[in-house]
Amino acid sequence: MNPQPTLEFAASDEIAGLTDLQVRIDEFARLQLPLKTVFVTENEINGLVFPEVAGAMVIFGLGYGLDRLSGIDWLKQVDIVYWGDIDTHGFAMLDQMRSYFPQTKSMLMDHETLLAHREFWGNEPKQVKRELPRLDAVESALYQALLTGTYAPSLRLEQERISYSLVLNSIRQS
Repeated sequence: MNPQPTLEFAASDEIAGLTDLQVRIDEFARLQLPLKTVFVTENEINGLVFPEVAGAMVIFGLGYGLDRLSGIDWLKQVDIVYWGDIDTHGFAMLDQMRSYFPQTKSMLMDHETLLAHREFWGNEPKQVKRELPRLDAVESALYQALLTGTYAPSLRLEQERISYSLVLNSIRQS
């Protein structure tokens, strides 16, 4: 018997008294929640420390497993904000997310965030090198800068290295 894939998320408003949950995808697809926004973070740690936002939930830790969300119709009716690492894989995941949910906006995946955190830059071991047609002009320019080594070769800024105050400000603007 194959286990059903699951999804971890945190909701600002309690669901049966719970705020942090791991549920099967088919059950998650049947949820009927009064949400305005769904935040999706690439890494689990960011989901676990994500601040509460009224009328929102955060889905975390899927990485390239974003395809688990593709059949969840109610996600088409909410604002989606994706926050990934500033590296070529983060932009590939953003592009993937938009293939399912074109309304997805990115958060903290821009030149300003990258340049403000120079002391936390790391190295991306293997870059994604393909066309990402669903990136907007600003995202695409940063993706190209990463590919060409404009700031540093194989540059990566992991999302958990971004200052928490900047995260809070960005969430308020979402």
